[in-house]
Amino acid sequence: MSNPRPIGVFDSGIGGLTVVKALRERLPNETIVYLGDTARVPYGPKSPETVQRYALELAHMLMQKNSKALVVACNTVSSVALPLLTRKFSVPVIGVIQAGARAALQATRNQHVGVIGTRATIRSGAYEKALRATDNNVRVSSRACPLLVPLIEEGLLDDDVTDRVIVRYLEPLLADGIDTLVLGCTHYPLLSVAIARVLGREITLVDSAENCATAVQETLDRHSLRSPAIERGELHVALTDAADNFLNVARDALQLNFGEIELRALP
Repeated sequence: MSNPRPIGVFDSGIGGLTVVKALRERLPNETIVYLGDTARVPYGPKSPETVQRYALELAHMLMQKNSKALVVACNTVSSVALPLLTRKFSVPVIGVIQAGARAALQATRNQHVGVIGTRATIRSGAYEKALRATDNNVRVSSRACPLLVPLIEEGLLDDDVTDRVIVRYLEPLLADGIDTLVLGCTHYPLLSVAIARVLGREITLVDSAENCATAVQETLDRHSLRSPAIERGELHVALTDAADNFLNVARDALQLNFGEIELRALP
């Protein structure tokens, strides 16, 4: 059994392209339709009700493209809207939190995991719940990092200002004694080199994008939804508003190749 329909992937902005990059490497036969809500980024400061409404709108837009699965490439949406999306749509819906939590538990040596994310993700406690559902003894130190997404969206990936912000956010987690850090936002892998410089070699970074791609592969296999091996997967990118730095960030940092960017009007 195989299914050549596309995988629909959405995020609040460009961060979800880290998931797309991982999917392209792991599942080269799959066609991916990516939708970035650049008109309303960032989602982190917004209420759960607003994020849920946005998520439903984006998911409906991807279902109009005949998506065979929906990938929520956004920790904020995964933390507050995944059950709603799963109820509303008949196709598999894959988020980023469960996969990231599972990888963190496999990586930690002292059972003390740090999590960084948007205010909405941290406020939801989604990672703590996912981690403790498997290991009730794990310690979790979480910290909201609201300035990181705007810095990434501006393309300031290798900049002194960004480095100083990272240090300020991570110092309390380091003082707490974490040995593993979950990048609880799909934007954050774009800063993995800068973050690793602050953490040093003793602390393991868990990339939610890579682990999400693994979960997508497992889900497609379980539901017999993989594209035929002879297919050559394509990447189609749509945004809800023009993004000045979007192409440079995506092409330079992720080496992703895509054609003309489609602008999609919101409902």
